[in-house]
Amino acid sequence: MPSVNLDDTIVALATPPGRGGIGVVRLAGPDARALALPMLRLKRNLEPGSAVFGELVEPEAGGAGATTGDEPTFVSGARDPLTADPPPPRQRIDEVVVTYFAKPHSYTTDDIVEISAHGSPVVLGHIVELALARGARLAEPGEFTMRAFLNGRIDLTQAEAVRDLIESQTLYQARVASQQLEGALSRRVQPLKQKLVELVAVLEAGIDFAEDDVSVLPAPGILERISAVLAPLEELARSFAYGRLVHQGLTLAIVGRPNVGKSSLFNRLVERERAIVTAAPGTTRDLVTETVTIGGIPVELIDTAGIRRALDEAESIGIRKSMEALADADLVLVVVDASLPMAPEDSQLLAQVAERPAILVENKADLASSPTAAIGSQLRLVRTSAITGEGIRELRAEIFRHVGGEPGAQAETGFLTNLRHQELVTRSAAALDAARTAVRNKIPHEMLLMDLYNALHPLDEITGATTTDDILNLIFSTFCIGK
Repeated sequence: MPSVNLDDTIVALATPPGRGGIGVVRLAGPDARALALPMLRLKRNLEPGSAVFGELVEPEAGGAGATTGDEPTFVSGARDPLTADPPPPRQRIDEVVVTYFAKPHSYTTDDIVEISAHGSPVVLGHIVELALARGARLAEPGEFTMRAFLNGRIDLTQAEAVRDLIESQTLYQARVASQQLEGALSRRVQPLKQKLVELVAVLEAGIDFAEDDVSVLPAPGILERISAVLAPLEELARSFAYGRLVHQGLTLAIVGRPNVGKSSLFNRLVERERAIVTAAPGTTRDLVTETVTIGGIPVELIDTAGIRRALDEAESIGIRKSMEALADADLVLVVVDASLPMAPEDSQLLAQVAERPAILVENKADLASSPTAAIGSQLRLVRTSAITGEGIRELRAEIFRHVGGEPGAQAETGFLTNLRHQELVTRSAAALDAARTAVRNKIPHEMLLMDLYNALHPLDEITGATTTDDILNLIFSTFCIGK
């Protein structure tokens, strides 16, 4: 995509395809205004930063557009100078609201015209066709945002945040993406880049002007400067464990032997009767899934078949799926019956999740007075009653604690939610660690600088300063057409 002509005027539907109350067609480029006006009949002139009510009209006979210039037709019309009669009105297709953003005060820094019409796919498609007939080009996926990046309005982390904002499933995800769009991650990375550049400059000067007795930092000073960059980078890299869950959500499997109340607990967390609940053991034969929001993070809950010696083939298949869900889940709720002694199946499950992120849930706490399952288990215990609702709030809090605790502090300073960013930060930190080792081993500064440059380049790639066309193609190809 970076090889496309950025001087073209592009057009695309900016709202989701399908029927709706309103649909928006966006044109961006040097001829956006000239291409849009001939298909419009406006109440007044189109001015920058203003929205104008008007009509979408059919093109004049003999041409794709209404005129050959860039002036709109007005509702009042003008009289034909040869006949003194008003020209025949062109047929109206729809009422529209037209917004004009003049360069450079627009999303892409180009001239942009947005035509808001009723959300009929036929009408919206016709607007696009009229623009294409007059010389516009259909936008590539993400091309509007890519132009904003290439024209210097946003950096690459902000461009990627646009996609994350569009794909948000929870309000918290949207807030995090909005913070990234405002440059939260860039502001965290930029000072580290600056410190690294300053260290490189000092060492380069010491090499280039050695004959002029330019002082070079002693080894302790170099190590101190490297640590001032490395420590924050390592902290940033660690934030990805939480940021990945914010971005992708997590999978939580509810497991246990039959009739311990897994489906009832599942329904309590979902807050509706999603899974079938009966008094008979083994009701759940297949996996039942539902996504809920806990602490602003999407959590896919999986209700599984009760784990025991199977009585028939269908139950055997269900139990096998339960074990697969347990193995694949990010977090496991091991549910036991608080009203009964621990069974061998309970102990086996606890042994299986001993090294996994897991929570032990004693359900049916309304039928028992004291915990019975915590003995010998290192897991955090939460006592619940799916019937009365006792302990459900505490269970949600414990799930959130496993997710990452309180996110507020991290959200204020920016954290990693993107695998590409995490890999680049990790690579930069590894190069700095190699540089620190080189200093301690008294390696010449010429070789040390190679490690420092290896640390600097990944940080440039985060914001897009040295990003290759292949990477840009990969990033922007995941965007929707109109963005």
